[in-house]
Amino acid sequence: MEDIFKLEYVDKTFGWLNDNQGILSLALFLITAAYGWFSGIFSTLRRRPKLAVNLICGPTFSCTFVTGRTHDRFEAHTTCIALYLKVSNVGSAASSIDNISVGYHWHLRPISWAWIKYRIGWFWLEEQAISLSDFQVSIGDSVKVYPFLTQQNSISPVRVDTFLDVGRSVSGVVYFEQRESWGGCFPSPARGRVAIKIKIRDVFGRDHVSKHRISAVGLEEARKYNPTFGTTREELRKNERPTVSDPSDHNAG
Repeated sequence: MEDIFKLEYVDKTFGWLNDNQGILSLALFLITAAYGWFSGIFSTLRRRPKLAVNLICGPTFSCTFVTGRTHDRFEAHTTCIALYLKVSNVGSAASSIDNISVGYHWHLRPISWAWIKYRIGWFWLEEQAISLSDFQVSIGDSVKVYPFLTQQNSISPVRVDTFLDVGRSVSGVVYFEQRESWGGCFPSPARGRVAIKIKIRDVFGRDHVSKHRISAVGLEEARKYNPTFGTTREELRKNERPTVSDPSDHNAG
């Protein structure tokens, strides 16, 4: 008796399937299309660039030096940062470097709003400065010239291609020159090194951030790599019309 019921159930099932082939075909089509659509979206979302940053030996350091001027009885100074970077795309989609910025902690001691914002948080140099000469070093009778990452070297017309396919890397020097400042608005040193944060923005607007520690050196040491180190803003100042004050200068009294 049980076998008879099973046979009747199978017959009814096959009969229903036979009578509703159109509905079944449409349902299978919709399920297949939905699966393909969602899997395509998820696959696209998973494909994204990921830029990894390494620091290379060479012109990688921070330098703060006095300018010889004062502001409200505070000795004025300038901070410049040079970074010899290797940027690698370890993600799953190609991209290009759109902008590079560097952040550091101010050297502040009294607790204040600025202390919370820039001593605990990060003060950012968002734009690179144009170096007036190449970074280089003498090796015996030869001179090694370091390539720039985002600007052109003066002795070579070749510019580094910052388009990064998956698995590709590129290297070069980036240079930052802060406006003249005073007080504690300079990187806080610890055992001759300073903490920095590098932020690379790709053309899709994604930020790739990494933390590092670099050497803090004097101006004489910095100019062994570049004789015009720290002079870009001074040269620009000479070509500007004199003004009473520059409200965009940073300070931390």
